[in-house]
Amino acid sequence: MSADRDFVEDQEEDVSASLPLSGDAPDDTDGAGGPLKRDLVAGLEKGLSVIAAFDQERPRLTISEVAARTGLTRAAARRYLLTLTHLGFVSQDRKMFSLTAKVLRLGQSYLHSARLPRIVEPELQKLAYTVKEVSVAGVLDGDDVICIAATTAGRVVSTVPQPGMRVPAYCSAVGRVLMAAMPEDELDAFIARQELAPLTSHSITEPGRLRQEIARTRAQGYACIDQELEVGLRVVAVPLKNYRGEVVSAINVSVHASRMSLDQMVEQCLPSLLHTQAHLRMLL
Repeated sequence: MSADRDFVEDQEEDVSASLPLSGDAPDDTDGAGGPLKRDLVAGLEKGLSVIAAFDQERPRLTISEVAARTGLTRAAARRYLLTLTHLGFVSQDRKMFSLTAKVLRLGQSYLHSARLPRIVEPELQKLAYTVKEVSVAGVLDGDDVICIAATTAGRVVSTVPQPGMRVPAYCSAVGRVLMAAMPEDELDAFIARQELAPLTSHSITEPGRLRQEIARTRAQGYACIDQELEVGLRVVAVPLKNYRGEVVSAINVSVHASRMSLDQMVEQCLPSLLHTQAHLRMLL
């Protein structure tokens, strides 16, 4: 009976994968002026959601856990996991599944081909060695900031930054400057869906205070974070704009709190950040 039920669910999944992702008519767009829904491949979207279901907290998952995290049926989750295992992106140990190193190819494809990290990285290295501190470039991905380039310049902070690292946007300096570039309605929606969990005793967890900090960031053109993301970590960040004036990324300088106060960071690190910002605007 279980095999019969899985077969029926598999057939239903095959049918749903060929239908529009949402909406009543197959010719509808995605609601934002995007492609026709009939041109989208739902199976690809679901396969990628299975890969994204694994994270640092849950590196090993069962079929049922993947189904719960992705909204797929158990039968569909099983098929996607078996397909990804066959392709080498997932490994299986009895009932547990985990990602393999082959998944890194997806990230490497972006880092090696995308224009933004290739342009930013050498300038980030110059910045880090000028201020002799850690420097990171990041972009928004959902509610997080994802690192696209980083260099330490020989300095050590408690968490070594590297491409692909994710942190909550609301309590990071890069996140704050990127949030400050949002239209007000988009920013309101962004803040409304945040849990604003206190990562440290310094973290801002009140929506009103967060709005004040974002308004301050927008007015002064940079953001400062004092141990909100991590105890002992102070950060100053500025947005990166392209030649049209659009914010496409942000860069920061991070120091250990024992080495520099926020006032010292603004005095010693911000001028170099602004210089790099101005130079990159001519290149982006």
